[in-house]
Amino acid sequence: MGTTERHRRIADALREAHELSVAELAGLTGSSEMTVRRDLEILADQGVLERFRGGARSLLLRGEEPPFGLRAREGEEAKRRIAADVAALIADGESVVLDSGTTCLEVAKALRDRRVTVMPLSLHAANALTGAPSVRLLLPGGEPRPGELALTGPLTEASLAAVRFDTAVIGCCGLTADDGLTAYDLADAAVKRAAMASARRTVAVAEAAKFSRTALAFVAPPTALHAVVTDVTAPAAATDALAAAGVTVRKV
Repeated sequence: MGTTERHRRIADALREAHELSVAELAGLTGSSEMTVRRDLEILADQGVLERFRGGARSLLLRGEEPPFGLRAREGEEAKRRIAADVAALIADGESVVLDSGTTCLEVAKALRDRRVTVMPLSLHAANALTGAPSVRLLLPGGEPRPGELALTGPLTEASLAAVRFDTAVIGCCGLTADDGLTAYDLADAAVKRAAMASARRTVAVAEAAKFSRTALAFVAPPTALHAVVTDVTAPAAATDALAAAGVTVRKV
């Protein structure tokens, strides 16, 4: 088991049980207790858990979004393939509003060498695009959420209302044909809606795991999406249901 998968399994197990010992986590992951202790130190630094002597307890409630640092290392190859496909859908000269999240961060990296105008909705993506010679970078206002560094609030929404984009690239926490596109955070959902309202077309990016989730905050129905780009492991039943709703689904 790789480090990323082990960290995810530890985080999920603690969220389910709330509290587990080092020995229990070592048995669960098939790792040594020394390895688990190192993992717990890393996850504690990311705000996933709280250490105590001989074990750890979760700091994540059911339905909460895992920290950015933990998600950034998951499915990196799939996210890069998704980002490359999204970049191929964007023509030179287009204006793009780019949502927050780890997959959208990969899209930012894929656009660095393109002649496009981009408004990133997170400081992570803004940093990735800073200094790109052919990118016209527009920075919105707003308040960055700790860790995630997604920009939210009335200043962000006002910035989006002032511009009209060719394409909105939107990340999600959950996506199903029945419940549509959802987010964990209400303020984040409001920004996503504002971004979609300011764009001619909306392309959603979603790794396979997102199709099995519905998060708290409703963003938009599937009919509001022009395309969804996901990876080849996305469940066929979920993607077929989106296609039946009129959404173009691209598996890469």
